[in-house]
Amino acid sequence: MIRRKANNILRLLSLGAVALLTGCSSKMVLLDPKGPVGAHEKTLILASIGIMMIVVIPVFFMTFYFAWKYRASNKEATYAPKWSHSGKIEFVVWLVPTVIVAVLGYLVWTDTHDLSPYKPLVSGQKPINVEAVAMDWKWLFIYPDQHIATVNQLEFPANVPVNFRITSDTVMTSFFIPRLGSQIYAMAGMQTRDSLLATEPGTYVGRNCQFSGRGFSNMQFDAIATSSQKFRNWVTKIKQSENTLGISALKKLEKPSRDNPVSYYSSVSPHLFDYIIHKYKGGGTATMTANAVQKKPHA
Repeated sequence: MIRRKANNILRLLSLGAVALLTGCSSKMVLLDPKGPVGAHEKTLILASIGIMMIVVIPVFFMTFYFAWKYRASNKEATYAPKWSHSGKIEFVVWLVPTVIVAVLGYLVWTDTHDLSPYKPLVSGQKPINVEAVAMDWKWLFIYPDQHIATVNQLEFPANVPVNFRITSDTVMTSFFIPRLGSQIYAMAGMQTRDSLLATEPGTYVGRNCQFSGRGFSNMQFDAIATSSQKFRNWVTKIKQSENTLGISALKKLEKPSRDNPVSYYSSVSPHLFDYIIHKYKGGGTATMTANAVQKKPHA
């Protein structure tokens, strides 16, 4: 019986070691940012951890120190059964947490305003505008200036800000490109904004981090940062697609689907993003928006 328990413990330890080694081999994307927003967030995370270590490290040290010093076999340890209070200890116990909370509060307050998703990034480059729509279980990206749209693929030039308008055509979701920063929630009938920038070319994973149904785990997309010339070539390639995106095509796209392949639309009906938002509000505004969308898609 004892041998069986020992074998089970050894198996669990072995599985734990494998899990730790597997975790060490994968990249911690939040600590390897490729944009100014992600880099700022990394600094905030590390600063917060470092400040909290002021309490954590002494606590662990004192736990082992006191256990060793006041062990039963140590006859030299001071035994004070009537001791009950120390003004100095009380002062330290209250002062240190107060200072830590105050410093963390200051960092969070200032960085929250510095990292506001509604605050455009400062750059000498003209930003790219993208309208992101969460669906079941895919992402639709509309480029209003280029009059094109894509599904499950987001491409933009490196070192150029990307200004997002974000909404949902389903339940609440979360728009997140971990290596670029900022997790932004999207809700039907509402819109929010975000501004991101990639400092170097590469393909970064984007995902929905809010559970939204059985296809949630596959709701990912590629965020591709490339050169300005390659981006223009990519736009030209999409404009050659036979697919166009209007209300009828949107209704087909709204049907739930998993592992939806990347698809392109060479033209998009005007105000389609606004139509997606206002159709959940109803009334005259939704009707007016629908009438505007019925116009011929932009070529």
